[in-house]
Amino acid sequence: MSIEFTATVLGSARIGPNRELKKAVENYWAGGLDAVGLEAVARTLRENTWRELAAAGVDSVPVNTFSYYDHMLDTAVLLGALPPRVMGLGTDLDRYFAAARGTDTVAPLEMTKWFDTNYHYLVPEISPDTTFSLHSEKVVDDLKGAVALGISARPVIIGPITFLLLSKAVGGSAPLLDRLDEILPLYAELLTTLADAGAEWVQIDEPALVADRTQSEIESAKKAYDFLSAVSTRPAIVLASYFGDLGAALPVLASTGVEGFSIDLTVPGTVEQIAVVPALAGKHIVAGIVDGRNIWRTDLDKALATLASLLGSAGTLAVSSSCSLLHVPYTLDAETDIVDPLRSWLAFGAEKVAEVTLLARALRDGTESVSSELEQARNALQTRRTDPRLHDSAIRARMEAGVSVDRTPAEERRRAQAERLDLPSLPTTTIGSYPQTTQIRRARAELRTGAIDDAEYASRMRSEIADVVALQEKIGLDVLVHGEPERNDMVQYFAERLSGFAATSNGWVQSYGTRCVRPPILYGDVSRPEPMTVQWSEYAQSLTDKPVKGMLTGPVTILAWSFVRDDRPLEESAAQIALAIRDETIDLEAAGIRIVQVDEPALRELLPLRAKDTAAYLEWTVRSFKISTSDVADDTQIHTHLCYSEFGEIIDAIVALDADVTSIEAARSHMEVLDDLNSVGFDLGVGPGVYDIHSPRVPSVDEITESLQAALKAVPAERLWVNPDCGLKTRGPAEVERSLTNMVQAAVALR
Repeated sequence: MSIEFTATVLGSARIGPNRELKKAVENYWAGGLDAVGLEAVARTLRENTWRELAAAGVDSVPVNTFSYYDHMLDTAVLLGALPPRVMGLGTDLDRYFAAARGTDTVAPLEMTKWFDTNYHYLVPEISPDTTFSLHSEKVVDDLKGAVALGISARPVIIGPITFLLLSKAVGGSAPLLDRLDEILPLYAELLTTLADAGAEWVQIDEPALVADRTQSEIESAKKAYDFLSAVSTRPAIVLASYFGDLGAALPVLASTGVEGFSIDLTVPGTVEQIAVVPALAGKHIVAGIVDGRNIWRTDLDKALATLASLLGSAGTLAVSSSCSLLHVPYTLDAETDIVDPLRSWLAFGAEKVAEVTLLARALRDGTESVSSELEQARNALQTRRTDPRLHDSAIRARMEAGVSVDRTPAEERRRAQAERLDLPSLPTTTIGSYPQTTQIRRARAELRTGAIDDAEYASRMRSEIADVVALQEKIGLDVLVHGEPERNDMVQYFAERLSGFAATSNGWVQSYGTRCVRPPILYGDVSRPEPMTVQWSEYAQSLTDKPVKGMLTGPVTILAWSFVRDDRPLEESAAQIALAIRDETIDLEAAGIRIVQVDEPALRELLPLRAKDTAAYLEWTVRSFKISTSDVADDTQIHTHLCYSEFGEIIDAIVALDADVTSIEAARSHMEVLDDLNSVGFDLGVGPGVYDIHSPRVPSVDEITESLQAALKAVPAERLWVNPDCGLKTRGPAEVERSLTNMVQAAVALR
């Protein structure tokens, strides 16, 4: 009989507290580190994480949560489901990274968002020819490594239902759940292998079940867990869900032989749901009471009351984070610039682990055992409730006054813009950012340390802008950008200039692969004290007769890529940010900028997981974009940009944005989005990406021409723009110049 644990988290960050993994992987890609050296870095990070969790009081430590790139890609490797195009490449690691990011000759897997988070996962491809096979070495090695250190380890794997539902069918039309019978024996074999290696418990993640699921899909889940729970030699299973509630799937799954359920208690209604499922009274409930996605301190009194209410509904109870701590920074200890009272309101990864173990101790030993910690938490929460920065009367009065959100009809705008801009057919442009060179990073570091002053920094940035404008003129692009050298990040840059936000110095989280971001903290009411981008766009425009786009980040994306307030509705914060962006849009227009791009790559990212909540969400997100962009003249062209999402679900909202031009990811998905747009009568400008910037591949002129020819079958030339998928910040200067040169040559030839 497995021993029930009392305190855990569902997963851990894996990039390293100082981004050690990012640096090691990129060094490996560059040839500066071999596979042995890379594994040594990875092993150190894994072991440090296990030891720290155990030392903090976690009595069931998750293992196999580490990944060189992505856990869905790891699951494809586990099940022998890498695409055939990578199978002939060198080593296992070569094949792995080829699937992740491609090579000069091999296209990578598609990438999309992990539910409604800012983490991106790689989409496994499953064809009728895919033959599944078990490759359990990574999972078993992690387990054995932890056990050898005396760690009470719990392997974590993506479940069969989530793996199939989130994969992509290629070369066939049958639902991938039809392949369930092929992989269940592999999962069963894996369970036996893990039991033999010393696992008492295994965590099987099934987050796909918190979205709307058909009765057939729920029955497939029951079939899977009836089968797995019947395996004779196996660890106890805790089935983990997060980001939402299991709804109708919970009682069905509770009827199986699964021993435990991890439930996200930060989602409204989940506590009540547990109480009405009698079968859970015999299960081990892992209560996800500490929010693993946001950085606010837990209300410990409220959490303890919630946990107490579950004692009669659960067989046994453990305290946990609501999801993996992959989504929050490592620790507040690295944040010397964040001071009280804000600091006292926060909990990063290490602090959340401490909250989990404190709550478990309170349940075991009584609240008197943690009385001082409870009082400290109460005091911090009280200062947050009364801080005047969270209740700015001037900002709230402006919101209540209301603003216009509708522009004149698109056809009238199109004529005015054509006359003012005088662009050729198939106009070429880029999305905004250009490579962040060593010189740019050095200048930013020297400004931060005081080695140079603001004037010198501005001079260096103008020099970088001049170089980027000259490069674009040389390549022959039609609409230019200033390259964004002054921006550390497309959200953080604005957050640092808006009231109500705080930035971190080392609050890194993984977005995908080696791409790490530092989400700012939205803690108060938002306004724009002064212009944020005008000087840079105005300078770039002074260097060329071609139009230069003003580049702004939209309110929904700023929200999605920040740690947001949990004391106010998202739509209220979106409206405040939108008014600040509106002020910037108007100032750019007044400075002579003829095109303003307001990027909303995260529009779908916050889309609710349940259809019943979708309409309300799309209404306020579309309205916030229109607040940002609607108070400009007809001949000022408004662009937006969307990337790496399943656009079919939000096509009507894309139309409702009413942007004059929408650039959109399409290189990896082979222009599929255009059919979706046409199906709803979209008749504005569109720029489907022809260059996948998340891969080091340089697309040839022929390849880009083929993509544009496919696009022209769906979009007339007078509405089609030519651009990369996304910004070029993460790419190298040489590959960018070659890729853009090929892109322009293809467009010119097609004209």
